[in-house]
Amino acid sequence: MIVVLDFGGQYTQLIARRIREQQVYCEIHPYNVAPAKIEALKPEGVVLSGGPAAVYAEGAPLPDPAILALDVPILGICYGMGVLSHLGGGVVGRAVRREFGRTRIQITGDDPLFAGIAPGPDGLAVWMSHGDRMDSLPAGWVSLASSDNSPIAACRDASGTRYGLQFHPEVVHTDYGADILRNFVRRVCGATPNWTMEGFVENEIATIRARVGDAHVICALSGGVDSAVTAGIIDRAIGDRLTCIFVDNGVLRAGEAAAVTEMFRARFGDRLRVIDAGDRFLQALDGIEDPETKRRAIGRTFIEVFEVEAKSIPGVAFLAQGTLYPDVIESVSFKGPSATIKTHHNVGGLPEHMQLALIEPLRELFKDEVRTLGALVDVPDDILQRQPFPGPGLAIRILGAVTRERLEILRACDAIVLEEIKAAGLYRAVWQAFAVLLPVKTVGVMGDGRTYENVVAIRAVESVDGMTADWARLPYDLLATMSNRIINEVTGVNRVVYDISSKPPATIEWE
Repeated sequence: MIVVLDFGGQYTQLIARRIREQQVYCEIHPYNVAPAKIEALKPEGVVLSGGPAAVYAEGAPLPDPAILALDVPILGICYGMGVLSHLGGGVVGRAVRREFGRTRIQITGDDPLFAGIAPGPDGLAVWMSHGDRMDSLPAGWVSLASSDNSPIAACRDASGTRYGLQFHPEVVHTDYGADILRNFVRRVCGATPNWTMEGFVENEIATIRARVGDAHVICALSGGVDSAVTAGIIDRAIGDRLTCIFVDNGVLRAGEAAAVTEMFRARFGDRLRVIDAGDRFLQALDGIEDPETKRRAIGRTFIEVFEVEAKSIPGVAFLAQGTLYPDVIESVSFKGPSATIKTHHNVGGLPEHMQLALIEPLRELFKDEVRTLGALVDVPDDILQRQPFPGPGLAIRILGAVTRERLEILRACDAIVLEEIKAAGLYRAVWQAFAVLLPVKTVGVMGDGRTYENVVAIRAVESVDGMTADWARLPYDLLATMSNRIINEVTGVNRVVYDISSKPPATIEWE
């Protein structure tokens, strides 16, 4: 495996994802993790992520120097490069001119890190995002590349086991970025490319069988990709000792409860239980406007419902849910620069004292890995290709308090968005497309009369794993059709806007 130390960089998760694309397992840990813990993981290499701080500033996040003495190769990216230089005795200073965006570098040194890379006559296009530069390197280090603004855009120590990159190889805007990371992981670290979904599912099934023993498991089934694949794996592992529970939480899309029930009844038969708990969830959400409080309330209520249902199933000791690696990363605030982006209902919303033990077979995976895994456990393609839908449902797509009236407005708008996306043949081309009900009203004119009604935002993004996303360039005619239908068909809406922000800096969901 390769370990990535997080210094709060916006691309930290992307580094891990790109390394996994090389079929090498990768984990993210906080920058201040104890060196003994890293040693216990026995990684083949360590990557220091980027970050928003300056290494020379007071209070800048710095790792335990003992980590830099580990007997494995280390790659520092952007801020991580500054950490290597600063702690090694080099000088990092404020750049005369900051570099953000696409920049060209000249590779000036022959090195395994750049093996197989053929820059054009004007250099290699890379993605920069920094305001510092390396004024001088530690003793024995050499420069491997430079740009007009950064005389040291890449460097290496004398042993060939410590590397620094001022640019970000993990983003798609860097030419040969995947090749640079591949060279580090395979050539420099010597990591074996054996991280495959076939191997993962085999190991996970064995792990589940050993942990569960003769007990029974209930699986929280939402109808989405993650929970469906979770159920598929556990079904393979323990068969009839799995019971799936689908909870209608009252904040689902139009027709979702009936569709999910029909979809999964064919595979699980009587092992699928459908619980109508809409009133209970809406009561738990009553008057809540803060999105974090919403997520926690939904998470707690889910567990309460599952634990009540579990009492009617003999021998149940475990609750399975489709928690993914991004859920864990975004929900956990490391002590230091990283901050909690949002508490996912299945991570931070869980009570401290649960009666059931958790099984989360997808906790180490990204969404695209889950889809690959799903095919191996016979999850139908129609389910695997469904767009993600958040566990808290429409509750976090209604900004402000959740009421039955506002839910009905949003359901109608959301149904129109999905209908038109599918009619345009774009459902699988975009990562997610949905409507958001805003907590503002605007003046409009309908039938020659003044209106003062709600504003709805349409959100559509393109992504690979959900960790980064760009807004989808939907055709104007499609947007016009959505807007016209929503305003004409949904009572209570007189204005529609389109969200053109990317992740980062925004998130895909609005709450």
